[in-house]
Amino acid sequence: MTDLSIVVPVYNEAVNLEELVRRTLTSAQSLDRPFELILVDDGSQDNSWAVMERLQEAHPGVIRLVGFNRNYGQHMAVLAGFERVRGRIVVTLDADLQNPPEEIPNLVQKIEEGYDVVAGWREDRKDIFLRTWPSWLVNRVASVVVGVAQNDYGCMLRAYTRDIVDQINQCGEASTYIPALANTFARRTAEIRVRHAGRQGGRSKYNLFRLFRLNFDLVTGYSLLPLQLVSFLGILIALAGVGFGLFLFVRRLIVGPEVEGVFTLFSILFVFIGLQILVLGLLGEYIGRIYHEVRRRPRYFIRRVKE
Repeated sequence: MTDLSIVVPVYNEAVNLEELVRRTLTSAQSLDRPFELILVDDGSQDNSWAVMERLQEAHPGVIRLVGFNRNYGQHMAVLAGFERVRGRIVVTLDADLQNPPEEIPNLVQKIEEGYDVVAGWREDRKDIFLRTWPSWLVNRVASVVVGVAQNDYGCMLRAYTRDIVDQINQCGEASTYIPALANTFARRTAEIRVRHAGRQGGRSKYNLFRLFRLNFDLVTGYSLLPLQLVSFLGILIALAGVGFGLFLFVRRLIVGPEVEGVFTLFSILFVFIGLQILVLGLLGEYIGRIYHEVRRRPRYFIRRVKE
């Protein structure tokens, strides 16, 4: 009977896999309980799968492999692992070794205290500013949207109870931000500080544009807050427009016809046009999400599995 399942999404991480598996197995063995390690190949273009097969042969009965036919993204890879876990406690971990596997016992210990979700909070992050400030924005937005305040929604070093994982597996959204979704189901959540290391090999899969898309997807996927804010802003602008119109009417009665302020009116017009484009973009995002959902296409295709 497996007590602990460790799910690791892998994308072009061949240079890190051997050390990752060695350190992860050592950390899990220190808990003295049955465990499994599920490696999910997210359509890697390097020889990650070959390395994974070699590691599985070296550790039979412990490592299980899942391989996508192409790249679907980190969260889809984690979901594929969730659908196959056997453990009572499930831990997720990145393959780049920036989140040390040695932190796994700390997460498990916290889960044993009765929490449903335990999140890692990366202290003294080794990332550049162009990575940290978008992450800060994601954390603030996620805390508001989900209703659970956490300092590091972007950290994949997390532990979940099996009940939470089963509830996540029942959700069929076309796109899913797992930390936020888990917190919407959890009764008790906790956050512990974990170490963070600089990347030793390979390169990051998240650039500034992908982080922006992730943030936008998070906001529109878990809340109607953007549309509500825009509606509220529209009401304020309408009231301001009525007040400004009354002001111009009274001024015309007192001063008479004048042409001053034309450029000011143009600038105000441009602001209104920009807001209209923003509203159309938000509506398009929500409609696009509905379109993806109603098609009910599979979120990913699995090419191969090795138990």
